[in-house]
Amino acid sequence: MKQTQSSMVTFKRPDGQEVQGYLAQPDKLEGAPAVVVIQEWWGLNDQIRGVADRLAQAGYLALVPDLYRGKMTVEEEEAHHLMDSLNFGDAVSQDIRGAVDYLKERAPAVAVTGFCMGGALTLLAASQLSDLSAAVVWYGCPPLDYIDANKISAPLQAHWGTQDAFFPIATIDELDKKLAAAHVDYEPHRYLAHHAFANEQAVGPGRIAGTQYDPAWAQTAWDRTLTFFGRTLWKKPA
Repeated sequence: MKQTQSSMVTFKRPDGQEVQGYLAQPDKLEGAPAVVVIQEWWGLNDQIRGVADRLAQAGYLALVPDLYRGKMTVEEEEAHHLMDSLNFGDAVSQDIRGAVDYLKERAPAVAVTGFCMGGALTLLAASQLSDLSAAVVWYGCPPLDYIDANKISAPLQAHWGTQDAFFPIATIDELDKKLAAAHVDYEPHRYLAHHAFANEQAVGPGRIAGTQYDPAWAQTAWDRTLTFFGRTLWKKPA
């Protein structure tokens, strides 16, 4: 991949607090839509920065808010602790809301996407932030009672692993029913894959149990994501 113009930026939450985030810019900034990228439970690490870079290379302005305020880890136990310490309601209503507002000042349309913990936060954001243009969930879901499907107005795409031990497909079956009952514009995709199948760091003996990168399914999911963003975020010519 070619080098992306990127930097750490500071933006404000609705309550006035400042948050840092990783901003990756496309070559052509004028008229480019934007995407808020929500981290996995590891923190704002090189892998999630790479996701933002990938979106920038595809023509999008991408911002990853630092939900852990500089903390990150490669250890499962510590990642679990960091995630448990995160106030999900505050993360959506303040950090992600602030990131969306920051991008709205710079882009004609803003989407949200996230992975694992970030996927769960993406679903919450889709049900709480009414001005999103699209949302893409990657293998992450909050407790279903937390999702008000009737408030999801943006087109929604999701990528699930049928062998996911963290978010069992039976739970996703119930989510699909809930979204269908609310008539959400929802495009789900399922893959014969484990959790984190799109995370290229989930390889080898160092990966945590239950995760496994699958390059073929990852590429398919990315192709579908970029097609979806192309349909939902770009202004149609007059």
